[in-house]
Amino acid sequence: MLRIYARVCRLIVSSGLVVAVGSPAVMAQGLGNSPYSALGLGEQYPQGNATNIGMGGVGISNASPFYLNLQNPALLGTRPPYTVFEVGLQGQVKSLTQRLNNSNQSQRTVAGNLGYLAIGFPANSRWSMSLSLRPHSYVEYQTQQFAEVPGTSSVAEYSYSGSGGLNRAAYATGIRVTKNIFLGAEAAYLFGNITTSSDSRIIVSALGVGTQDSRVTRLNRANYRDIVYKVGAAWRPKLSTNWNLNLGATYDPAKQITASQTEILQQTTLSGIALGNADTLRNNSSGRATLPQQAHVGISLERANRFLVGVDVGFQQWSQYKGYDGKASGLRDVMTVATGIEYTPKPSSTRYRDLITYRAGFQYNQMPYSVSNQAINDMNVSAGFSLPLGAYFVNHATLSLVYGQRGVLTGTQLREQYVRIALGFSLTDRWFRKQVVD
Repeated sequence: MLRIYARVCRLIVSSGLVVAVGSPAVMAQGLGNSPYSALGLGEQYPQGNATNIGMGGVGISNASPFYLNLQNPALLGTRPPYTVFEVGLQGQVKSLTQRLNNSNQSQRTVAGNLGYLAIGFPANSRWSMSLSLRPHSYVEYQTQQFAEVPGTSSVAEYSYSGSGGLNRAAYATGIRVTKNIFLGAEAAYLFGNITTSSDSRIIVSALGVGTQDSRVTRLNRANYRDIVYKVGAAWRPKLSTNWNLNLGATYDPAKQITASQTEILQQTTLSGIALGNADTLRNNSSGRATLPQQAHVGISLERANRFLVGVDVGFQQWSQYKGYDGKASGLRDVMTVATGIEYTPKPSSTRYRDLITYRAGFQYNQMPYSVSNQAINDMNVSAGFSLPLGAYFVNHATLSLVYGQRGVLTGTQLREQYVRIALGFSLTDRWFRKQVVD
């Protein structure tokens, strides 16, 4: 058992070095500027690990003895009696483009963050548990707008920005009820804060630096904390000696989470010097935000440890979402579809190249918001592979790449094109094994 502790320590240190070297935004909460993250509780991170990301995010029905499943807690009951520790890193390069004044205006951002930390371990031969910590959502945007002040020749500048997000610390458990039926549940503590700022000023000099220029800023900080739940089920009947049919489903009920809000109004100079005392509009006022219910179902066909193809479908009722003030946000119900494939040439071979696992996938997501009554969709393709490591090749390093686009260049829509990188490490060992001495 001491060996895996040493491996875990080395892995955490090396993972931190990788992020520090590879990402100048290691301490950032999000994955780059996204104006759409201003809505709701921000952009949601992928729920799966690096292996799921490489095959389109498919993971509701499929499980592996070498990796944890973070999407369906019931599939913990399928695990062999081994302890698995996983760490994942995510990075993203994103290009934002909008058509303004008959020309395309573009911006590029690069960011990275810790994707997840998770450990799974057996309670007995039918029951396993896991602990995980990962970001749940992020808010990161900064926009600017200029407009004429009605009835005057002055121009007003409006700036909007936001940062922060929510994190998720979860305990999950899964149990084998019968030979092919599995049930599970997850309890997660959501916590974090989101800060938004909106300011305006009237430009009274040609250079925008005149002594009469001042800025009025409205700053809002909302803190969230509460426990949310998820339940899952899976059925994995054998079709033949080598082939399995996998069915899975998860359900997240609607939940009101505790929130508090502080809001101030401040007038400053352009250099940030306060002009008078700030007005406190709200000071830790309490409220509750309503998270929508969502359901996911998945089906996959599997040849044990060699080949798998699957499809996941999800439904989210974002029209139920309400902010901490109890007001509806005008979001819409959405559906997501993902399909993926996984292939290992010869899992019983002694040749290393036969043990490398390859993945590919496709994902279609309806987004919960619209622009000028036009729906926004997100489509992406993914590919990845896992390299076996260590003694008996039960440890793995996984790299997955995703290329996608959200929105199109019509009307006032923004087009986001992104390349997402997920790097994951998985360590497997048998813990709590009683030593036998001859």
